[in-house]
Amino acid sequence: MRGTGAERLSRGRTVRDPVWQNIQLDPDAARIVDAPEFQRLRRVKQLGFAHLVYPGAVHSRFLHALGVYHLTSRAIDRLDRNGALELLGPSDLAELSLVRLAALLHDVGHYAFSHAMEEIGTELIPGHHEEVAGRFLSGGTIGRILSELGDRTGGRIAAFILGESGHPLQGLVAGSLDLDKIDYLRRDSLFCGVPYGAVDVERLLDSLTVAREGPEAPLEIGVTEKGVSALESLLFSKYQMFRNVYWHHAVRAATVTFRRLIETALAAGLLDREELAGPTDEEILNRIAVRGGDPGVQRGGDPADHGGGALGGAAGPGTAGETGPAAPIPRLLEALTDRRLPKRAVELFGDSLPAGIASWTSERPELVRSLEERLAREWNLPVGSVMVDYPGYPEMLELRLLLVRRGGEVQRLTSAGEEGLIDLPRLSRSLHHAARVFRVFTLERVAARDPAPLLELLEAPADELQARLAEERPLY
Repeated sequence: MRGTGAERLSRGRTVRDPVWQNIQLDPDAARIVDAPEFQRLRRVKQLGFAHLVYPGAVHSRFLHALGVYHLTSRAIDRLDRNGALELLGPSDLAELSLVRLAALLHDVGHYAFSHAMEEIGTELIPGHHEEVAGRFLSGGTIGRILSELGDRTGGRIAAFILGESGHPLQGLVAGSLDLDKIDYLRRDSLFCGVPYGAVDVERLLDSLTVAREGPEAPLEIGVTEKGVSALESLLFSKYQMFRNVYWHHAVRAATVTFRRLIETALAAGLLDREELAGPTDEEILNRIAVRGGDPGVQRGGDPADHGGGALGGAAGPGTAGETGPAAPIPRLLEALTDRRLPKRAVELFGDSLPAGIASWTSERPELVRSLEERLAREWNLPVGSVMVDYPGYPEMLELRLLLVRRGGEVQRLTSAGEEGLIDLPRLSRSLHHAARVFRVFTLERVAARDPAPLLELLEAPADELQARLAEERPLY
């Protein structure tokens, strides 16, 4: 007998997961999972365009969110069993359920194709996904559910997601040891079919504790000394996955194409900045295709977008024709939907790159665009068909958490490392440099180009590059 609706709402739920097997949802978590805003995450790929290289990588943010909830619940249970939660005060203990819900909702604000959208830059998007999460926590079905749990529930969960809660277990949701990393490494490696995501999860969970750096310092999450080797496995896995999966050349080719597509659609008025938060993967491509004057291109958008949105047949702001700022859109869409990706004209690995690459590559997008336009002209290619890519993630091997030594001494592990104990963070800059690759992609196939002229520019400060691009003298 299934029971009444009220009885079903009072029960939790078991979800079968390919990574962690059975995931037990408490009643509040089960209600949130059923909310349309959370179900939306089924249609946002966890790894953006990695499925174009690793066909199995079609897993979603929905699955990942369930996995992080599961690991957070397990971590809290372990902390309870080893007595660490006895150090928490009554108000912090009362919020343990919010820690679990924050883990479940930590990615609710993600954009279409996950992090690919965020590479466009905060000046063109509504904010990072952690910031966008607040929109879903304060409105709609999720907002209503959270308000029923208490007036401040949505705000407290938002603080956890942003890393600003001050709760002793904040580090489980956002920090250098947040359980998000453990789930995505294991999950991504499984679905990509690669061996790089091996993390000693059980050892790491067993080593979790709560400690303070000094008598007056606040309590925070930490690890005991027995967890150091598991921590090293986590850091090595991140490096391997970035080098071999997340920054694979074809994944980067698709990512820069998507970035150019969104930038072009925004410039042409086909999309509005605030509209970027909310659509799923297929919805965003459909909207651009239809509003760009190609209503015959239907790519399986979500039903929610069919009633008054672009997929209903009516073009959005600024329908484009065959010429004008939106002219490159059909070619960019084709590259992504039919996997006709840009090709590498220049590729420079870490061992060929100077250690002190100028900051303009990440801080001055207008200079990067000027360089792309100059290269297109010199190589006789259409403007917009050259894309420069140099991905970076300085926090890739970031480490900042408390370590409780066997004798009871508490110290903070940072990127400086601890001699004789955990020296991997000392290598973080070197490993980050080695994993990064500078590439120039072209939509049109061209012969490989000599990287020497670009090497000179990569070491030049922004003002020198700007002056060089203003000269008539060719780069090549």
